Amino acid sequence: MATSPILQPTKLGDLALKNRVVMAPLTRSRSPKDGVPPPFAADYYGQRAGCGLIVSEATNISPQGVGYAYTPGIWSDQQVERWRAITGTVHANDGLIFLQLWHCGRISHPDVQPGGATPVSASAIRPKGTAFTETGMQAHVTPRALETDEIPGIVEDYRRAAVNAKAAGFDGVEVHSANNYLLEQFVRDTTNHRTDRYGGSIENRLRFPLEVVRAVTEVWGGGGRVGIRLSPATSAPGDTPLDSDPRATYGAYVDALAAFGLLYIHLIEGVTQQTRDTPDGVDRADLRRRFKGAYIGNNQMTLALAEKELAAGHADLFSFGRPYIANPDLVDRLATGAPLAEAPKPYWYGGGANGYSDWPGMHGPVDVRR
Repeated sequence: MATSPILQPTKLGDLALKNRVVMAPLTRSRSPKDGVPPPFAADYYGQRAGCGLIVSEATNISPQGVGYAYTPGIWSDQQVERWRAITGTVHANDGLIFLQLWHCGRISHPDVQPGGATPVSASAIRPKGTAFTETGMQAHVTPRALETDEIPGIVEDYRRAAVNAKAAGFDGVEVHSANNYLLEQFVRDTTNHRTDRYGGSIENRLRFPLEVVRAVTEVWGGGGRVGIRLSPATSAPGDTPLDSDPRATYGAYVDALAAFGLLYIHLIEGVTQQTRDTPDGVDRADLRRRFKGAYIGNNQMTLALAEKELAAGHADLFSFGRPYIANPDLVDRLATGAPLAEAPKPYWYGGGANGYSDWPGMHGPVDVRR
């Protein structure tokens, strides 16, 4: 298995990757209320630096962007300083790491918003399901539709977050435009009922996400260190209906992204944490053909599936999520065929270092260079 093409060095733009394995962004809810990642997050990420590329846990661009308790941010100096320690540890262990930029929009709750404010979205449509707050799970509320003149300010929040990510030593950034968070709430016609320049036609619904991408790529000197995550087929969280014509909408989105020369698209294939099956109207092969950069496949990935997808030309890189929770040395395990450890769900979210940065490798603790 060590000879698998997935485990051989490759290139991603101007980056030399040790292999085609990507650590997918994993929300782990270990940060305190100020959004500063804990000190032991450096161990967690450094232990997993054996993959070709780490994409960090989704990271809030602003206090308004917060949707879940105990998630990190990238708006304050203290957050930047702690992330700098994390990226330094990853680099000391010969790894590469991108920061995923996140605004949850309506997938939130007043209890995690500044001053108990109502969460914002494209339109005032209440999602189903519950929000994770410091006092437990609470039903989502009806969000407030953003005013037209508020949207440029959020674009600037993304710009500032991209500046801070560069200052924190990240190798690039990934724009989170998936899983029905704020950007995708504007993209889908099922969550965007606006009548201004940000609603109605596909062109209008894509306007805000594309303004965000433009701002982020301007900070990073072009798209060569910027990726984007998309999820045309997923309904989670909030049990969000799919766009009425996902092939047309996401095809137009990918075509428009081409103008920015993005490094990659990172596609959730199927429904997050549920199935790789693709609903009618969603054509990920069409998105792959349209995009000229790299394509990262994601969702229930295994080494065998990655090898099959690579041989068929369906993807270039492959992101693994949940296997990375309990297997810091995942690449070594894939290379040797060793069994994978399973992390009980109580360890996934919340808590401290236990069940986070203390998982052993095949041969004991995973040493981290500083």
